[in-house]
Amino acid sequence: MTETKKTVAIVGAGIIGVSAAVQLQRDGHDVILIDRDGPGEGTSHGNGGVLASCSIVPVTGPGLWKKAPRMLLDPSQPLFMRWGYFPKLVPWLLKYMGHANAEDTRRIAAALMPIVGDSLTDHQQMAAGTGAERHLKASDYTFVYNNRAHFNEDAFGWGLRKQHGFKWDELEGQAFRDYDDVFAPEFGFGARLEGHGTITDPGQYVKDLAAHVEANGGRIIKASVEDFVRENGRVTGLRASGETIPCDEMILATGPWSKELSAKLGISVPLEAERGYHLELLEPSAMPKAPVMVAAAKCVVTPMEGRIRIAGIVEFGGMEAGASKGPLNLLRKNARRILPGVTWKDEVEWVGFRPAPADSIPVIGAVPGLKGAYTGFGHHHIGLTGGPKTGRLLAQMISGKTPNIDMSVYSPERYKI
Repeated sequence: MTETKKTVAIVGAGIIGVSAAVQLQRDGHDVILIDRDGPGEGTSHGNGGVLASCSIVPVTGPGLWKKAPRMLLDPSQPLFMRWGYFPKLVPWLLKYMGHANAEDTRRIAAALMPIVGDSLTDHQQMAAGTGAERHLKASDYTFVYNNRAHFNEDAFGWGLRKQHGFKWDELEGQAFRDYDDVFAPEFGFGARLEGHGTITDPGQYVKDLAAHVEANGGRIIKASVEDFVRENGRVTGLRASGETIPCDEMILATGPWSKELSAKLGISVPLEAERGYHLELLEPSAMPKAPVMVAAAKCVVTPMEGRIRIAGIVEFGGMEAGASKGPLNLLRKNARRILPGVTWKDEVEWVGFRPAPADSIPVIGAVPGLKGAYTGFGHHHIGLTGGPKTGRLLAQMISGKTPNIDMSVYSPERYKI
């Protein structure tokens, strides 16, 4: 418990904001969760559902310069572009691709490891006693390849994981089929990591955490935050849907919607909304044993409650346009390719947005030059995985405690206007 009780307003009720709320309450603070659509309705609903601690290797690895153009021109590859949006994308894209080298990839992996490396334990500790823990399941996480040669093509990334302490079993040929025979015969190699986890219903998981916050005295407000109230260099409230909500401290955790609001706090973050898709196969005739990343298709296949979710498309095209047919058609094609013996009764399509900072490192910490303002966004593909640790770090800072990791690498200071 903290000695000084504060009222903390959290803008955004996805996994980051709700995680912060749970842990701030445990530190003795009052919390207000504010979200335009309510808890767990955005990216926190539509993600792959994997607590992917090993996902420390950013998309911008060495060789992306050569791979990306070919992927964009091949409709069977999981990278799509709405070309009318391309001119707007260029400034961010040049910064993003500027990190596609070995040195930056190592630096980014080192930054991500403290946020995601203990994800299962972090979630278990946060969800304990909340009612949300029923959705949390320990599991393996397996990267599936065509064969060993295909696996060896990712040697740089696996080398990074090894440097950071990850271990895995290599299942080849019959050993992989014995592990899980639900996958197509073309996949003959699996790198299986233990100590990972899944959320069997990500959206409901976040809703249940938010319900726990509300049951413990927290307020949940459905509104759009437009600006911040400042007095003498400190945030003292939020303006939301025409009303003012007073607070002692605030956290901005609106994921891909954070760019505009963060500019009002005095930081300019090169952040792009990466469009992501998933396809759910309802009431399938068979389930994978555990979540897998299918390397050939760059998609995650996750068993969930009464359904299989396939997620992992990347599309650039802003946040205004509706869903594209190409990505969903590719997911449907991949479902039949990956799980040829599985049938299902119905399908659910989804499109949402991931917050992609140009340097692939989340923006976590105190806003420079403005007391009482904090950020927690920009987690790209690892928001669900890193939610509890991010929330804990923010709660520690607000409670006047010193986190046991170096926070400077995540600091909003690097984007001060």
